[in-house]
Amino acid sequence: MAIISSRLIRHELCKDELKKMGARVLDIQGIMFYVKFNLNGTKISYIYHLNPDNTFYLERIKPYTCVIGDYNNEEDIVDAIGVDIEQFQNAMNSRNFEEFIEVDQHISKLVRFFEDLYLYYNVSHEDLDRINGEVNKVLDIINEVQDKSERVYTKKDPEVLCKNCKF
Repeated sequence: MAIISSRLIRHELCKDELKKMGARVLDIQGIMFYVKFNLNGTKISYIYHLNPDNTFYLERIKPYTCVIGDYNNEEDIVDAIGVDIEQFQNAMNSRNFEEFIEVDQHISKLVRFFEDLYLYYNVSHEDLDRINGEVNKVLDIINEVQDKSERVYTKKDPEVLCKNCKF
């Protein structure tokens, strides 16, 4: 006779909730889960996995990579994905949605370019200062755009973005 833990039952219920939201959930050996949505042709995918301390790590991998965070239980994962999907559905109403995705993909790729730069090359302190200065200019633009833009999602506050963000 198989013994089913309460954690496994809870997790199955959470997977059912994700499926009700329209996701396809792939279970990879019981510790990693791949969640896929298709919202009017926009593919949004997540990976979450069970950490050794029985917490969960959640990451969005499509349409661009983004760490979402660590969560204590499966219900929190479902809630986080639900909010993220709701935000994407809202953002898809923008005339600039495709351009937003393209810019975010470029920024994600830029992180990889920079990583390869310092992993493969001996970069001078002066060049690092120059790159850092340009990155700070981008942050200044983000702060400026936030100040002059209308907020359209108000069910929760941004996790990272704040007034006059700094690194």
